[in-house]
Amino acid sequence: MQLEKTPAGIMDMGSLLVFTGAGEDLQLQAMELPAIGEGEVLIKNLYTTLCGSDLHTFCGLRTEQTPTILGHEIVGRVVAVGKGHTGLDYSGAPLVPGDIVTWSIFSSDPESDEARRGMPQKAAGLFKYGHTQVTEIDSFHGGLAEYCILRRNTIVLKIPAGVPLNIAATINCAVATVAGALRLAGEVRGKRVLITGLGLLGMVCAAMCKDKGATQIYTADINEKRLAQSRGFGADVAYSLAEDQAGHGNAARKPSGVDIVFDMSGAPDAMEAGIAALGIGGTAVWVGAVFASRKVKIDAEQVVRRLVTIKGLHNYNYEDFTNAVEFMGRNHNVFPFETVVGKEFELENAQQAFEYAVEHKPLRVGIRIGS
Repeated sequence: MQLEKTPAGIMDMGSLLVFTGAGEDLQLQAMELPAIGEGEVLIKNLYTTLCGSDLHTFCGLRTEQTPTILGHEIVGRVVAVGKGHTGLDYSGAPLVPGDIVTWSIFSSDPESDEARRGMPQKAAGLFKYGHTQVTEIDSFHGGLAEYCILRRNTIVLKIPAGVPLNIAATINCAVATVAGALRLAGEVRGKRVLITGLGLLGMVCAAMCKDKGATQIYTADINEKRLAQSRGFGADVAYSLAEDQAGHGNAARKPSGVDIVFDMSGAPDAMEAGIAALGIGGTAVWVGAVFASRKVKIDAEQVVRRLVTIKGLHNYNYEDFTNAVEFMGRNHNVFPFETVVGKEFELENAQQAFEYAVEHKPLRVGIRIGS
């Protein structure tokens, strides 16, 4: 089914929650739904989870052009597929109204040099959902709204049957990013792995490493509750960085000689500890350092003598996104992903949702938008 504009019988107005700046209350507004353009897809948003970057923007720790609609971890239902679209999702399956889908957090030129090199998330002219300014003619491009209009060159994938909405919403950011980290790390099977930082990225990383056949998985954090929670996601040994920093760490449990270390925290202390824990020929994949902090101190001689490799990842590519959907389709009941969302709110109560997330710091807070 292909339509050039919003079809008859569909509401021509939609609610959206507008962020105007840190310290200001979110504003619930109604705006007219524009006709969908060439190659676009109209989505009815169903569920959005609040990512760490959303919280950083809400608190003023990062800057976006305002007014904007926050939220990019989204799952929704296809309403209409625009003229010029292939009518297929990225896997080649027919894409029709009623399908439950998720999509890449960005729209990217597939002919760009970066996309051809496997880095579409770094292409010039990139458009990112949940990070764009609201205007009178372009407003439905975030998760905290009833609708989202997917731009041309946005990768869409159907959600596997049985995956709950609150779990599905996390796929297109946290889960796909971790899939990218494992791609950079190389073969995980039979390896000893350390994961520093146990937000959602760290929990997913433990689960993916377990799924990929890692022989031993260490997790490290300063939060005792998160350390305990990581065991359900596949951790064999949970190590307290807070105790280590205070000089009370258990030397027998401290990871050393590991093959791969993933840093999901962005904390310089954690990244330094990860490098120190690597064995000869080890690889470090850094994901969490997406905010300003002090410089990381590295002993270059040890990097050289121990043949250490350090890689960085920001966002993900299409292969990672596809692998994330496949992983969650197989594993949403294997690991306790149902515990990820600490509390749910309705769209009109999203202000309270942000405040709850900042105060209580669950892995995720969920926004249920409609049926």
